[in-house]
Amino acid sequence: MQINEKKSCNVRQHVDAKMSVKKCDTEIKKKKIYVDGNKCKAVNTFILSDYKQVKAICNGQGRYDQTNKTKSKAKFRIVRCELKNNGARKPNCRYKGTLLTNRTVVVRCEGKLPVHYYDDEMTFESNNATIGKIPMHSTSVPTNIHF
Repeated sequence: MQINEKKSCNVRQHVDAKMSVKKCDTEIKKKKIYVDGNKCKAVNTFILSDYKQVKAICNGQGRYDQTNKTKSKAKFRIVRCELKNNGARKPNCRYKGTLLTNRTVVVRCEGKLPVHYYDDEMTFESNNATIGKIPMHSTSVPTNIHF
Protein backbone atom coordinates (compact mmCIF):
# COMPACT_ATOMS: atom_id res chain seq x y z
CA MET A 1 0.00 0.00 0.00
CA GLN A 2 1.36 3.38 -1.03
CA ILE A 3 1.14 6.27 1.43
CA ASN A 4 -0.45 9.47 0.12
CA GLU A 5 2.12 11.92 1.46
CA LYS A 6 0.11 15.06 0.68
CA LYS A 7 -3.10 13.86 2.32
CA SER A 8 -1.87 12.25 5.52
CA CYS A 9 -0.13 13.57 8.64
CA ASN A 10 3.58 14.21 8.86
CA VAL A 11 5.10 10.80 9.49
CA ARG A 12 8.54 12.35 9.26
CA GLN A 13 7.70 14.77 12.03
CA HIS A 14 5.55 12.72 14.43
CA VAL A 15 5.90 8.97 13.87
CA ASP A 16 9.19 7.17 14.54
CA ALA A 17 9.31 3.69 16.08
CA LYS A 18 13.06 3.98 16.71
CA MET A 19 13.05 7.40 18.38
CA SER A 20 14.57 7.77 21.87
CA VAL A 21 14.88 10.61 24.38
CA LYS A 22 18.59 10.91 23.56
CA LYS A 23 17.96 11.48 19.84
CA CYS A 24 15.86 14.68 19.97
CA ASP A 25 18.60 17.04 18.72
CA THR A 26 19.76 14.65 16.01
CA GLU A 27 16.33 13.66 14.69
CA ILE A 28 14.82 17.15 14.70
CA LYS A 29 17.83 18.43 12.76
CA LYS A 30 17.86 15.45 10.37
CA LYS A 31 14.09 15.69 9.74
CA LYS A 32 14.32 19.50 9.38
CA ILE A 33 11.59 20.22 11.92
CA TYR A 34 11.58 24.00 12.27
CA VAL A 35 9.07 26.84 12.50
CA ASP A 36 9.01 29.48 9.77
CA GLY A 37 12.03 27.90 8.09
CA ASN A 38 14.74 28.60 10.65
CA LYS A 39 13.29 28.99 14.16
CA CYS A 40 13.61 26.05 16.53
CA LYS A 41 10.26 24.41 17.26
CA ALA A 42 9.43 24.75 20.97
CA VAL A 43 8.09 21.19 21.33
CA ASN A 44 7.82 18.20 19.02
CA THR A 45 6.21 14.89 19.89
CA PHE A 46 7.19 11.56 18.32
CA ILE A 47 4.82 8.59 18.47
CA LEU A 48 6.89 5.43 19.00
CA SER A 49 5.05 3.34 16.47
CA ASP A 50 4.82 2.57 12.80
CA TYR A 51 2.56 4.35 10.34
CA LYS A 52 0.15 1.42 10.08
CA GLN A 53 -0.76 1.60 13.80
CA VAL A 54 -1.23 5.37 13.70
CA LYS A 55 -3.32 5.15 10.52
CA ALA A 56 -5.54 2.58 12.28
CA ILE A 57 -6.77 5.36 14.60
CA CYS A 58 -8.78 6.65 11.61
CA ASN A 59 -9.87 3.17 10.54
CA GLY A 60 -11.91 1.84 13.46
CA GLN A 61 -9.24 2.02 16.18
CA GLY A 62 -10.20 5.48 17.42
CA ARG A 63 -13.12 7.27 19.04
CA TYR A 64 -14.44 10.31 17.16
CA ASP A 65 -15.66 13.24 19.26
CA GLN A 66 -17.81 16.31 18.55
CA THR A 67 -14.77 18.57 18.07
CA ASN A 68 -13.63 16.81 14.88
CA LYS A 69 -10.89 14.94 16.75
CA THR A 70 -10.29 11.20 17.05
CA LYS A 71 -8.69 9.60 20.13
CA SER A 72 -6.84 6.34 19.71
CA LYS A 73 -8.17 3.23 21.42
CA ALA A 74 -4.63 1.86 21.56
CA LYS A 75 -2.08 3.25 23.96
CA PHE A 76 1.23 4.55 22.64
CA ARG A 77 4.66 5.40 23.96
CA ILE A 78 5.74 8.92 23.05
CA VAL A 79 8.94 10.94 23.14
CA ARG A 80 8.35 14.64 23.78
CA CYS A 81 11.26 16.88 22.80
CA GLU A 82 11.23 20.30 24.49
CA LEU A 83 13.51 23.14 23.41
CA LYS A 84 16.06 23.94 26.13
CA ASN A 85 17.33 27.19 24.61
CA ASN A 86 14.15 29.20 23.95
CA GLY A 87 14.30 31.54 20.99
CA ALA A 88 17.13 29.62 19.32
CA ARG A 89 17.45 29.33 15.57
CA LYS A 90 18.85 26.47 13.52
CA PRO A 91 21.41 24.98 13.72
CA ASN A 92 21.53 25.76 17.48
CA CYS A 93 18.38 23.91 18.57
CA ARG A 94 18.94 21.90 21.78
CA TYR A 95 16.22 19.63 23.16
CA LYS A 96 15.44 17.67 26.30
CA GLY A 97 13.61 14.41 25.58
CA THR A 98 11.02 12.83 27.87
CA LEU A 99 9.51 9.37 27.46
CA LEU A 100 5.75 9.24 28.09
CA THR A 101 3.89 5.92 28.32
CA ASN A 102 0.23 4.81 28.26
CA ARG A 103 -0.72 7.73 26.01
CA THR A 104 -3.93 8.08 24.03
CA VAL A 105 -3.12 9.96 20.81
CA VAL A 106 -5.51 12.62 19.49
CA VAL A 107 -5.58 13.31 15.73
CA ARG A 108 -7.87 14.75 13.07
CA CYS A 109 -8.86 12.24 10.40
CA GLU A 110 -9.76 12.99 6.78
CA GLY A 111 -10.50 10.25 4.28
CA LYS A 112 -9.49 7.58 6.83
CA LEU A 113 -6.02 9.14 7.21
CA PRO A 114 -4.60 11.05 10.20
CA VAL A 115 -3.91 14.56 8.91
CA HIS A 116 -3.24 16.53 12.08
CA TYR A 117 -1.61 15.63 15.40
CA TYR A 118 -3.34 17.46 18.26
CA ASP A 119 -2.34 16.02 21.58
CA ASP A 120 -1.94 13.01 23.80
CA GLU A 121 -3.41 12.04 27.17
CA MET A 122 -2.19 9.74 29.88
CA THR A 123 -4.50 6.82 30.62
CA PHE A 124 -4.40 4.54 33.63
CA GLU A 125 -5.56 0.97 33.10
CA SER A 126 -6.26 -2.00 35.31
CA ASN A 127 -7.07 -5.50 34.04
CA ASN A 128 -7.35 -4.13 30.48
CA ALA A 129 -10.23 -1.86 31.52
CA THR A 130 -9.78 1.89 31.68
CA ILE A 131 -10.43 3.11 35.20
CA GLY A 132 -9.60 6.75 34.71
CA LYS A 133 -8.04 9.33 32.47
CA ILE A 134 -6.08 12.25 33.71
CA PRO A 135 -5.60 14.92 31.07
CA MET A 136 -1.83 15.22 31.39
CA HIS A 137 -1.43 16.63 27.93
CA SER A 138 1.73 16.91 25.92
CA THR A 139 2.62 20.51 25.20
CA SER A 140 3.46 19.76 21.58
CA VAL A 141 2.25 22.37 19.16
CA PRO A 142 -0.48 20.88 16.94
CA THR A 143 0.97 20.16 13.54
CA ASN A 144 -0.31 18.91 10.22
CA ILE A 145 1.04 15.40 9.69
CA HIS A 146 1.81 14.55 6.08
CA PHE A 147 2.39 10.81 5.72
